[in-house]
Amino acid sequence: MMRILRRASALILRRGYASYQGTLSTKDGLFRVHPSVSQALAENKPVVALESTIITHGMPYPHNLSTAKEVEAIVRAEGATPATVGVLEGEVRVGLSSEELDYLAQCKSSLKVSRRDLPYVISKGFSGGTTVSATMIAAHRAGIPVFVTGGIGGVHRDGENSLDISADLTELGRTPIAVVSAGVKSILDIGRTLEFLETQGVCVATYGASKNFPAFFSPQSGFTSAYHVCNPEEAAKLIASTLSLGLQSGVLLAVPIPAESAAAGQQIEEAIQAAVTEASAKGISGRDVTPFILQKVNELTDGKSLQANIALIHNNAKVGSQIACALSKQMNERTLKGKTHLSRKLSSNTKSDVVVIGGINVDFIAKGKTETLLFGQTNPGSVCQSFGGVGRNIADSLSRLSHRPLFISATGADSNSDAVLNYCKHMNTSGVARLEGQSTATYCAVITESGELSLGLGDMDIHQQITEQYVSQFEKQLSSATLVCLDGNIPVSTIDYVCSVAKKHNINVWYEPTDSEKACKPFLSDSWKSLSYSSPNLAELCTMNKTLGIAAPEVLPNALDEMLGVAVTLSRPLLDHLHCLVVTLGAHGVLLCGEHDAGTVNLQPRKQKRKRQLCALHYPALTVTPEETMNVSGAGDSLAGALIAGILQGKDTDSCVRMGLLAARTSLVSPHPIAPVLTLDSVDPNRDQMQHWPKPKFLWID
Repeated sequence: MMRILRRASALILRRGYASYQGTLSTKDGLFRVHPSVSQALAENKPVVALESTIITHGMPYPHNLSTAKEVEAIVRAEGATPATVGVLEGEVRVGLSSEELDYLAQCKSSLKVSRRDLPYVISKGFSGGTTVSATMIAAHRAGIPVFVTGGIGGVHRDGENSLDISADLTELGRTPIAVVSAGVKSILDIGRTLEFLETQGVCVATYGASKNFPAFFSPQSGFTSAYHVCNPEEAAKLIASTLSLGLQSGVLLAVPIPAESAAAGQQIEEAIQAAVTEASAKGISGRDVTPFILQKVNELTDGKSLQANIALIHNNAKVGSQIACALSKQMNERTLKGKTHLSRKLSSNTKSDVVVIGGINVDFIAKGKTETLLFGQTNPGSVCQSFGGVGRNIADSLSRLSHRPLFISATGADSNSDAVLNYCKHMNTSGVARLEGQSTATYCAVITESGELSLGLGDMDIHQQITEQYVSQFEKQLSSATLVCLDGNIPVSTIDYVCSVAKKHNINVWYEPTDSEKACKPFLSDSWKSLSYSSPNLAELCTMNKTLGIAAPEVLPNALDEMLGVAVTLSRPLLDHLHCLVVTLGAHGVLLCGEHDAGTVNLQPRKQKRKRQLCALHYPALTVTPEETMNVSGAGDSLAGALIAGILQGKDTDSCVRMGLLAARTSLVSPHPIAPVLTLDSVDPNRDQMQHWPKPKFLWID
């Protein structure tokens, strides 16, 4: 443990600990999701993202604050969870407390934060309201598919010469979020805005009976949308189709202002034209134009524009929340349908699905606000909580991929156990023992402002309570399972017991080594000969060989070809008994080693051991940029979970591995170790027509 604590980077892929370059920086230092939002997402409940420039730059105080709170109340009343996005002291926050809303509403130094501004504002520790583009980025990273705003930016008048085009439009072209707005303000060039959105591949639909595209204060702009949707269910289906296709572009749903509030539209439009003329005369340009015009229009209309603005925002919040609820319902029904179909398929088999035995833990990450932490006294900072454990992560992943694995583990009878089991309501945790007098496994890391590990403390003793005696109570489930998955956190005696049951009943066992120190456990006896699958990295593969008395390199190579050569060499002796090895190579992808079958590796569970020709296939990892990466704590476990799901569903080898790679990518771009948006659709290799799948490299194994 001490060696791991000294090397923080070694923690990120295996134990469910938060990543210091991923989650710790983005979730704790740069990016934080409010607990109410995280819980709603984890439980697949509807969440609505809300922007904050309307608070910081759109309305005067106290109207801005009251409107923000009213909008959140409307979202809650419709059955969704509001997630107002803002930047506070250099930290992007998805979901704001009442105190944080108050702070933004009254802050005199708040900046208007768009995509281009995020790096600077964060680096300086400034606060600000997020525009449509910045809110889309934050919402997407948090896994929120629906975002409500007043109106989006667009192409400014004379934009064909000035090239003054809002970043909202390009963001809609590259971020898969549904934006619910009242269209585009009439101060902009609406025709060119719609043309630009078409070029960006954005699906634009008016919400209502006609295709008339609204112009914020007016229900008609003189232009039309490409499509229209009549109700929340139709809108939700449109969003679901966009997400399922993997187009990586957004949807703009244009909601006309309510008729009773549009009556003042003509007066407001005249005031807008006057304000535009005055702004031009005063040389006001760029991002300062919209706030100036809104304030001026409010003055010229004696507050009627402000009232209309508030009315349309309230209406957008109501409509957007109804759409989010409909989308959540449809996605949950689709997941349930998949589970029902799978359960019917499995019911014809004499065996049940999967049993996962392994660790479950609660992580607390404390990050200081200074580079140097002073021991012996209180330091300013922030603390966040997350849930991990390799076994828990794999069971979570399988649960989201239409399986119902029995998860066997142990926690204390304490508040940490309450928290993690509440988070895991979607899983079958009936095999988790709650032990009086014991503490739920916890890990606490104290991190400096730059993300360096200052001190780490782990209390993992509870994992030793996942004993042979306790697990033997589930022997009936073990002996009838299609596959049993073990992680390296559990005691050696428990691993030996499960392997003996597997040998007796010819059950396939998947061993996830957890880390290089625990990789040896099955190999201390002949138990390893009862394993069917294992998913080690190179360091863990070395440990396995050394435990068997087989020489392994002390220094691991960095070049891909050398890595593949070492992996093949070290896999060969283990394949005398194991059916298949899934060697994870980090950014270099995955190497499958096993039985040759028609030019590929046979991943399907074997019924009996036989002499076979061996081969290997190397699959490159999917590209995820540092900017996109939020969390690497669950990527390996997501890969394993999706691979297992593909194998159990009888898919071919390429499909199984691609499911794993897609699940790993989904995890990397999510603030959660196992992304709440993980579904069978999201890991379907055929859904994304834009994804190019290179042919895996084939290697014979002598």
